[in-house]
Amino acid sequence: MSIDGEMGWRKAIPQDKDVRQSRALALTVGALLIALSIQTIAILYPLAARFPVFVFGAFGISVFFALTVFGLKAATAPAAASGAMICLLLIIWTSTYPGSLLHTALLPLILLFVLTFCTTRMGRQRKTNAGLAEHRTGRNAAQIIANLSVSAASSSLMGIGILRGWLPHTTPIHLAGTVALAALAEATADTVSSEVGQAFGGHPLLLTTLQRVEPGTDGAISLRGTVAGIAGGAVVIWAGAWALRLGVQTASITLLAACAGLFFDSLLGATVERRGWLGNDLVNFTSTLFAAVIAGGLLIALPQ
Repeated sequence: MSIDGEMGWRKAIPQDKDVRQSRALALTVGALLIALSIQTIAILYPLAARFPVFVFGAFGISVFFALTVFGLKAATAPAAASGAMICLLLIIWTSTYPGSLLHTALLPLILLFVLTFCTTRMGRQRKTNAGLAEHRTGRNAAQIIANLSVSAASSSLMGIGILRGWLPHTTPIHLAGTVALAALAEATADTVSSEVGQAFGGHPLLLTTLQRVEPGTDGAISLRGTVAGIAGGAVVIWAGAWALRLGVQTASITLLAACAGLFFDSLLGATVERRGWLGNDLVNFTSTLFAAVIAGGLLIALPQ
């Protein structure tokens, strides 16, 4: 969901407070992504000679991805750079060696971009008239980090942790890919549900009271938007399950976690966001983190 529309500020949180929160998120998590990228490059350096196609392919695809989203005006330059780091980390830490670029989180990441790009532009004039349309310059770095950083950071930290011996060797081999996929699916479901709901959902219901509210209200849900969001998340999970070679049970856990994250996002919107305590970026970040934690917890707790 966009932070503010092209018709002016419409959020409960004061704009300056929202900007400070978004900047703090971008700086803090952005620094973590930079550190993880540097660590990943250091690990990849000795592997480049053994797996040149995979290593250089991962770098090339990440740069191409950033240039594409920037060229389509789907993201600003800092946001595209953040996306490049996220793309690289997801490819590297959701793969097995020697691996294929197709069998990483690259495919669900691409589907996320396609689905969110298309739905953001659905009913563009209607959203513009209502003051709900995203800025034509695309998403900024804070928005990209809020929606995608959890998937990259969690998989990277787990992969590095297992490699360095910080995590037990009994850690499920597909745990990193599962939590990353859950976060990506939640981000997809949230954006698709918001954009479709704003364009075609009519007057939605506030999650906490089930009262009719205006489109774009924090914490509002609509049947069309929710169904579209869950369908979008399911498509990302279906592709990710194939790419990451996840079983039916693991894919089901991931879908459940993504749906839980989607409704948790609406709950936060209807409570802390409507009270002006948290801005949209922090709500989105927290919701993807919630989905990743649920997926990881269920995967560890349930017998495989």
